[in-house]
Amino acid sequence: MGIIDLIEKAIKASEYAYVPYSQFPVGVALLTKTGRVYTGCNIENASFGLTNCGERTAIFKAISEGERDFVELVVYGETDQPISPCGACRQVMVEFFDKDSKVTLVSKNRSTVVMTVGELLPYSFTDLD
Repeated sequence: MGIIDLIEKAIKASEYAYVPYSQFPVGVALLTKTGRVYTGCNIENASFGLTNCGERTAIFKAISEGERDFVELVVYGETDQPISPCGACRQVMVEFFDKDSKVTLVSKNRSTVVMTVGELLPYSFTDLD
């Protein structure tokens, strides 16, 4: 699966976001080593601490279906500049991705920034450190 396909899947996933409070839809596409793609969107709650980001939705969906080996993540937001994952999502990514796994951040005009998980959270907390 190519990056264009993953970006399209992330954009489509953003259409399912439940964002009545922020009006800030985010969509994510996660590629696994088996070639499967899992999508996710942000899901808000009136009790804001119970809100779930698109990145964690996609990762947890894949894990709940037995996937553990992830290759790449694409994060799309209706933003002028490419969107960046929050700190909680970055820490979850460190738990399940290699630090050199690619993360593509995408804006509404489809401009991108490509980073690695390690670049997103350079001094991450892991049980291996």
